[in-house]
Amino acid sequence: MGIRVQVRDNEPIDKALRRLKRLCNAEGMDRAVKAKAFYEKPSERRRRKAKERTKTIRIAHRMRAEG
Repeated sequence: MGIRVQVRDNEPIDKALRRLKRLCNAEGMDRAVKAKAFYEKPSERRRRKAKERTKTIRIAHRMRAEG
């Protein structure tokens, strides 16, 4: 997985870094790095994934009810 950000002529480095961070967040890299920072027991992983599934289902039901 490679992300490239080209620094334009006369562009401040801060602006290019902000663009890089925005791209990394969009790709989900920050979440992946945090997930790999510590060992997660298999039971905790199952519990977390089940919680994410229920959250996704709730959001889908809410969107269907509104629209």
